[in-house]
Amino acid sequence: MLKLKKDEWFSNIRTDVLAGLVVGLALIPESIAFSAIAGVDPQVGLYASFCIAVSISFLGGRPAMISAATGAMALLMITLVKEHGLQYLLAATVLTGIIQVIAGYFQVAKLMRFVSQAVVYGFLNALAILIFFAQLPEMAKMDSLGYLFMALGLAIIYLFPFIPKIGKAVPSPLICIVVLSLLALGLGADMRTVSDLGQFPDTLPIFLIPDIPINFETLQIIFPYAITLATVGLLETMMTTTVINEVTGTEGDRHQECRGQGYANIISGFMGGMAGCAMIGQSIINVSSGARTRLSTLVAGVFLLCLVVFFKDWLAYVPMAALVAIMVMVSFTTFQWGSVKQFRKHTVSFNSVMIAVVIVVLMTHNLALGVFIGVLLSALFMINQLESSVQVKAERLDHTCYYTIYGQIFFSSADKFYQFFDFQNGLEHVVLDLTHAHIWDITSVNMLNAVVQKFEAQNTQVEVIGLNEASSTLIDRVRT
Repeated sequence: MLKLKKDEWFSNIRTDVLAGLVVGLALIPESIAFSAIAGVDPQVGLYASFCIAVSISFLGGRPAMISAATGAMALLMITLVKEHGLQYLLAATVLTGIIQVIAGYFQVAKLMRFVSQAVVYGFLNALAILIFFAQLPEMAKMDSLGYLFMALGLAIIYLFPFIPKIGKAVPSPLICIVVLSLLALGLGADMRTVSDLGQFPDTLPIFLIPDIPINFETLQIIFPYAITLATVGLLETMMTTTVINEVTGTEGDRHQECRGQGYANIISGFMGGMAGCAMIGQSIINVSSGARTRLSTLVAGVFLLCLVVFFKDWLAYVPMAALVAIMVMVSFTTFQWGSVKQFRKHTVSFNSVMIAVVIVVLMTHNLALGVFIGVLLSALFMINQLESSVQVKAERLDHTCYYTIYGQIFFSSADKFYQFFDFQNGLEHVVLDLTHAHIWDITSVNMLNAVVQKFEAQNTQVEVIGLNEASSTLIDRVRT
């Protein structure tokens, strides 16, 4: 459904337009780089970034978030492009979008409830490190003048906001680009510019249907890639949505964002572009520049296309040092410095999950895998914590023993629960008090039954008291 609410488009016009211009320019080198990773021409990534950014501005559920071609998605396309070619990639992109639309209607975004704060911190810290290291190859190509320009760019980015009146009116990354471009032009500096990245397209994207056989064999080829692309794309998008929600203090519609990403990828595939998803780096540039509405995303996509098709000669004046400075700023902004400052105050499990996510992402460059490992570890730590909380206190009066049970009894803690009981005392009466406990699953019900039967086998009368309604209902359901 198109999003045309006035307050989502025109409540922050000047700042959103300026922020969109910065992001549009910043998208160019990354779109080209991601095209190279996937093994396709630069125009495939550029067309994808344009189509996805423009589409998501209308169809997405999170205003001011930037979606385009991404590195995480490009890495998944390498084998498909190498073995089957571009046309199969375009078909896989369309199928990816279809899967994401279906996932959006099934509200898979609810799974984000299982992503802990430790996973989010690990995700952001790993991404910040990846963004920084991605700039190193470009830095290696700089001479002393390039480093001087980059340092000047960082100074402008961080100091310009403190200038009275105008410091907050214009995004400092835009000032960085303008000042360094004019300075390079005035000095006649011989340095790398955006135009050195590759050949830009000469025409606007046009609608096309992938030139592939429409049969089951084709589906067998593209479906595994489409499933993987859809999963990684949605995961990265939902993580980015979480971050932008926190930065802006607003909430987006996650389910609409899932559907919007799907529609955007369908459009991209039919317009000659590769699959993409939300970009946390560019999204942070956008909101850090003051953007808050959909207009910024639309401007970023349109400005990107206008630059590379109609004004590509202008790109000869934009030094790469300016864009590197902006991306270095993004990496420092993305990194959660509080997670380092508070490291000793956090629990061992929190720090372990965060570090594990960082290590996995840095080793594999796969953000989705890092998040999956983080969620798995978080679950294991939580299960261990719940299991450790199970306690049984025994109090014996003559031939009667009162067992007071505490904690959550479920499949993992059921064995521990059983081991608390002493079945060799020749008791006449046993009371199991579950007032402070909860029975969660069939495994724990069966374990409770095993305890009761073990006592009864020794002619001991067993009385179970204190069951809450949910536990009692579950036990009755299993026994019947």
